[in-house]
Amino acid sequence: MGGPKDSIPPKILKETPPNLTRNFNAEKIVIEFDEYVKLNNAQKEVSVSPDVEQPINPRVKRKTIEVALPDSLEENTTYTLNFGKAIGDFNEGNPILNYSYVFSTGDVIDSLSISGKVTNALTKVNEKEVTVLLIPTRQDSIFGKRKANIFTLTDTSGNFQLKNLREDTYRIYALKEENNDRVYNAPGEYIGFLNDSIVLTGDTSGILLEISKGIPKDFRLLDRKIESSGKISFAFNKTLKNPDIVIAHPKELDETKQITYNPTRDSASVWLSDLTFDSLKVRILDDGNMLDSVTMRRGRNEKYDRDFIILDNLSGNKVTRVKHIQLSAGSPVQSIDRSKIVLTEDSIPRTNYQLAKDTTAPGKYILRYNWRPKRNYQLTLEEGAFLGFFGDKNKPVSKSFTMNETENFGDIVLDVNLPDTNHQYLVQLINEKMDFIHRSVPIRKSGKIPFRQFPGGKYTIRVVYDENNNGEWDSGDVYQKRQPERVWYLGRTFIIRANWEQEEIIQVPE
Repeated sequence: MGGPKDSIPPKILKETPPNLTRNFNAEKIVIEFDEYVKLNNAQKEVSVSPDVEQPINPRVKRKTIEVALPDSLEENTTYTLNFGKAIGDFNEGNPILNYSYVFSTGDVIDSLSISGKVTNALTKVNEKEVTVLLIPTRQDSIFGKRKANIFTLTDTSGNFQLKNLREDTYRIYALKEENNDRVYNAPGEYIGFLNDSIVLTGDTSGILLEISKGIPKDFRLLDRKIESSGKISFAFNKTLKNPDIVIAHPKELDETKQITYNPTRDSASVWLSDLTFDSLKVRILDDGNMLDSVTMRRGRNEKYDRDFIILDNLSGNKVTRVKHIQLSAGSPVQSIDRSKIVLTEDSIPRTNYQLAKDTTAPGKYILRYNWRPKRNYQLTLEEGAFLGFFGDKNKPVSKSFTMNETENFGDIVLDVNLPDTNHQYLVQLINEKMDFIHRSVPIRKSGKIPFRQFPGGKYTIRVVYDENNNGEWDSGDVYQKRQPERVWYLGRTFIIRANWEQEEIIQVPE
């Protein structure tokens, strides 16, 4: 009827029998609340530990929840009913997080606990509402269909606590789930783990779990399609080491095909010399081993028109001294005719520009020039400036632009001291929010790294301990029990000032 929105979860008024009851012999549990409640995803959220033969089916009656108990409870055993996020108020669904009801059929209630924190392995940000799972080693079930029964959720600071535990040997995981089934089964889920099991004989604290996007164990083709331009796109569920795509039929198309992979090698684009095929049989390989095969059929009314388009990054018709001009080709480039690339400055042709292929992205080229303020530039790509592999030529295009004078640029030199030289380090200049890498430099020894002509503003430094020397940060692999590569942050920001050079000393810890 108006007023502020209800954001407060229900309050528990009474538990019958009382929580933490010993010598429990009741047939049901009744929990009373201060308002009408409902259960959300009870089959997934509600569990009992240890397992019971018959499923627990809580029922809502207005402001109460009743849980009927089976008559097969074991003697001298502590049981914990975990409700997860199932209980919420009727109107807004505000959940009670991590509510559990504990009782013992004997004289003693198990009272051991495990506590710790969950953070993001790359950003070091505390992760809230992540499921922490504790599984006895004799029934490690995080990879199977049977969901874990001992679990809790992290709070807003990433902290967690698992209580009323018995002496046992456990494995512990942190899982940022997609489908809330407490089973690690999706490649998009983030997971953290300890390599070693926990032998629980007393209260244990200080457990740190760092989550990262998991690496799927088995290869799967996520998507495949033939675009109107004739380009064939593939998306994989994991990074491949040495991928290859073979056109098995029509076989003659395999000899002339062109393939490009994205930098992480988890997607590919294929161009064919002939677009009149009715169907394609494609094989996907890695290191010479076939991972999958697929048949792709042409639609009855589908027409493919090869379109060789060159795009640029001249947003707002402005260019900067740092980004310069980026030219992106819609399909692989066989050759470039510089005589058909015309750059003018105040109507005067300039040929002393640099044009180089961007090694970080397929089909991209960077045109550099000593841009000056208050000058009018025009870039013209005549027909045939870019040539494709199948006789394709770019269409003529012309752009007028000026230099962006609002961005002021400065230099910073990092004097980096490494703890050892046994492996490679990646020194990364990142933004203040720590979600964008401006530049990443691999080094193996201490020394100075200049970062020239960066826009004025706040930055910080991240160092990746690149143990496998592949030039990128690698997430963890729970199947191989390999933790994510270590990351260290400077812990403070610094300001790059316009038209100024400064130096920062970076002492990388062991």
